[in-house]
Amino acid sequence: MSWTPKNSATLTIERREQPYLTPELTEKITKEIMPRYATAQGALMTTLHEVQHEYDYIPWQAMVEIANVLSITPAQVADVVSFYEDYRSEPMGKYIFGICQSIACEVCGHQAIIDHLKQTLGIDVHETTQDGLFSILGMECLGSCDNAPCALVNGKQYDKLSISKIDELVSKCREDK
Repeated sequence: MSWTPKNSATLTIERREQPYLTPELTEKITKEIMPRYATAQGALMTTLHEVQHEYDYIPWQAMVEIANVLSITPAQVADVVSFYEDYRSEPMGKYIFGICQSIACEVCGHQAIIDHLKQTLGIDVHETTQDGLFSILGMECLGSCDNAPCALVNGKQYDKLSISKIDELVSKCREDK
């Protein structure tokens, strides 16, 4: 995976009239989450998980709203979202293929699986198909080295992957859509 810098100086945040932090979510953050931590910043990661659970990703506008509630800067929120792979700042596909990129999976051919998925779906790692059906993620070790190569598809683990097994999974997802 390569680092791709974003021109954040000219980044325009898409805004909607309705805030992402609803009154109920704001109350949960301020009354349930924040009291568990010594500082408001300590509540950031738990708050991000709550927002992502609600919307399946963390929109930029929500990051600004979170910063306001926690009395930290939007940059601090964005730093955490962009650092940890568990957080997403863009909508993901209905089916998320997370391919393990650990050394065991690398030795056992994970790159062929990734290349085949990229060609089949017409997207790169960390992208989503135009129809919003599929996303590909590169993931760190899934803890199944004896079953390499492996992947998570919407959180369900698949071991000892092959090109044909990936094709079956993609076909099944297309049928289930």
